Amino acid sequence: MKFFSQLGLGFSTYGNAFSIIFSKSLWWAFLFPLLLLIALFAAGFSSIEILTDWVKTEIFQATNIENATFWGSGILKSVMTGVLWIIFKFIFFFLFSYFGGFIILIIMSPVLAFLSEKTEKISTEKNYPFNINQLMRDVVRGVLIAIRNLLIQLSIVLGLLLLSIIPVLGWLIAIISPIIIFFITSYFYGFSFMDYSNERRKRNISQSVRILRKYKWVVIGNGMVLSLLIIMPLCGIGTLLAPFAAIVSVVAGAVAMEKINELENAAIS
Repeated sequence: MKFFSQLGLGFSTYGNAFSIIFSKSLWWAFLFPLLLLIALFAAGFSSIEILTDWVKTEIFQATNIENATFWGSGILKSVMTGVLWIIFKFIFFFLFSYFGGFIILIIMSPVLAFLSEKTEKISTEKNYPFNINQLMRDVVRGVLIAIRNLLIQLSIVLGLLLLSIIPVLGWLIAIISPIIIFFITSYFYGFSFMDYSNERRKRNISQSVRILRKYKWVVIGNGMVLSLLIIMPLCGIGTLLAPFAAIVSVVAGAVAMEKINELENAAIS
């Protein structure tokens, strides 16, 4: 399959995913992203408050500004507290924009594994009996794949950063690296969503890597939606939608893998 047809397949399966989710009463799965968001933001903002108070206390003690009585000292203290809060809030959103996708994949892996299996049953119209052992294998592999992909991506990012300090070449790297990272991230997200199907077909990680590389633009198309949402800067809208997108993406990934398996079987026969 060529570039456009593969990418088109990656995108088109989202239509199938929405149809399956709402026609087969899988909408309940959206409750899990809602709970995840509440937990993440509660933990995140609580951490911001704690860090702000700690750093503020350290700075005030080091500069003795806590006991300052000069005119405007109260305003200065308030401004410093506000600036620290904004800085830590920015750091929180920056870290989530980079690691958020993998955090979602790891925490939501039980739900994603179940949805992937459920989608395969619906797509193939085969009634597989529920197997808790298979589900746990899917979850464990999903977590391992997410961690593996995160480490590989970190290695690539560090490599690009090292190359960016080289004169002339570094300027070019600085320009194109955001695009490279975006496509790499999209590939790894899509890989995680689609690998659940390969686990159920008893393909080991090497076999999964081989077939997904062959259809890499399908994989990228599948993961691009989550990648776009996580880097979307509009008031955190993308951050809020990303966990919900993961639900749709894993269903789309399962549909895409069924189509890929059909193509592979046709090629063999």
